[in-house]
Amino acid sequence: QVQLVESGGGLEQAGGSLRLSCAASGRAAKSYTMAWFRQAPGKERDFVAAITWSGGVDYADSVKDRFTISRDNGKNAVYLQMNSLKPEDTALYYCAAAATTGLVVSGRIRYWGQGTQVTVSS
Repeated sequence: QVQLVESGGGLEQAGGSLRLSCAASGRAAKSYTMAWFRQAPGKERDFVAAITWSGGVDYADSVKDRFTISRDNGKNAVYLQMNSLKPEDTALYYCAAAATTGLVVSGRIRYWGQGTQVTVSS
């Protein structure tokens, strides 16, 4: 069992930055590929970024060059640095642990956090 707890969401103006954190606990937390997803009101949950145990990364096209995913295996933590925020980034952001060692995480999520709200004003 892996528990995931997100933090760092909030209200930010367009063009600003936020940093999300995800604390993972439980057996084998370090071995999972970790990811961030987001869900805007009335929309499906979408992939944002993923990072493998060894540091390989992947991003959705909509956030490339603006968001950076990282992880600290010693602290069992994953981060999402979000820069140049846009109103369309407004969503509930979820941390996720995928049952894979690669970067293809869709359909392979085993654990979800509760989510942290990010709101970007124009």
